[in-house]
Amino acid sequence: MPHLTAPADARRTAGGEQLGFGVPGYAHPLLAPAEWAELARPGTPLHWAVLNIADGPGSRPDPHCLEAAGRLRNARERALHGEAPDDTVRASGGRLLGHLDLAHGERPFDELIADARSFIDWYRIGGFYLARCPVDRAGLPAVRRLTGTLHALLAESDSADGGGRLVLGQGTHPYPGYAEAADQLVTFRGPWTDYRWSQVAEWTADYPPERFAHFVHGVPRTHLEEAMRIARWQGAGTIFFTDRSERNGREGRGGRDGGSGQTDPFAALPRYWDEIVSRVGPGISE
Repeated sequence: MPHLTAPADARRTAGGEQLGFGVPGYAHPLLAPAEWAELARPGTPLHWAVLNIADGPGSRPDPHCLEAAGRLRNARERALHGEAPDDTVRASGGRLLGHLDLAHGERPFDELIADARSFIDWYRIGGFYLARCPVDRAGLPAVRRLTGTLHALLAESDSADGGGRLVLGQGTHPYPGYAEAADQLVTFRGPWTDYRWSQVAEWTADYPPERFAHFVHGVPRTHLEEAMRIARWQGAGTIFFTDRSERNGREGRGGRDGGSGQTDPFAALPRYWDEIVSRVGPGISE
């Protein structure tokens, strides 16, 4: 049984509130066509997925990424404005987020904004994933400046309905003030061996589950239910669990090596993708 330091209020998802998926970033659509196709499959409870071409938007629009972005955007439109009733299996409603690498606060502000504008202009993204975001109090003012500017850019664009979404990809519990700097925080990113004994910061109980995401690799199929129970108990509304590890991240869905040399465990579908989708259930993003 995991050791959790959560007050009673933090157990707010234990009753079965709807979880959804956040995808940290699949491989390029040419290398992972099945993965990108799954994001737009009817019934997939997708909150958001990250587009990362070359640690950012790349130097020019990529036609394969443009196609993948268009399919996901169309799926969101169908989910939000289609005629299907809410209680039936329907298309996913996930946003596409552009990947911005903050390098723990070392990247210049102007450089990040230039990348953000490229993402908006080329791919019409609906928000941003701020990878390697600072976690300490000293880095908070710069992150607040950046997220305020990004929200303004998204509000001006015609693709980010609702003002867009900003996710801080810290992977651990940061200084509490970061919760007010973005829409969602990734407060765990790591292996199942750490997650099953993880602790949740008590300050997170002041916020609803939609404000937190957990990414866990190396989760055995036999422990899926336990992993989902931990996420609900700790108050995470967005998850991505995979049985892949950092050693076999780019193996094919059936276990074959894709040959790319990629070791990111989140770059491909978990082998139990269909099962975890059925466990989470059909849904639509917030």
